[in-house]
Amino acid sequence: MTTAPSPGRQRSTRQAQAIEAALARADGFRTAQELFGALRDDGQSVGLTTVYRHLSLLAETDRADVVHTAEGEAQYRLCGPRHSGESDGVEPETHHHHIVCRECGRSVEVSGPEVEAWADRVAAEAGYTDITHTVELFGRCPEHSAR
Repeated sequence: MTTAPSPGRQRSTRQAQAIEAALARADGFRTAQELFGALRDDGQSVGLTTVYRHLSLLAETDRADVVHTAEGEAQYRLCGPRHSGESDGVEPETHHHHIVCRECGRSVEVSGPEVEAWADRVAAEAGYTDITHTVELFGRCPEHSAR
């Protein structure tokens, strides 16, 4: 008898492995459309819906970071310093934020203890518990700032 994967967990498939490999090769954050194009260019047969679904699963299970552009489009990157290009020492298992270059998509993970304290205080004052939040900073990386 075959059992379905538990909620939030997906069995490993050729398509899932191809999506993760493409995401690992990307330097910086990539949209589902960009990854879909890269997979097609590599000759991979993966549907766009599968790309969106697997990226969503990676984000839900904290295996990928997700940020949203100013236009609201989701961009993904595998978690951890080895994928950020730089690291400020933030462990991938801890809550962190990103500074993303508007020009090239390069990102740096940053901690934000002031943001965490503010979010906790505001939530407590409003009587909320078990809060989550997202802070995304966009700018120009050092390379694009120098131009």
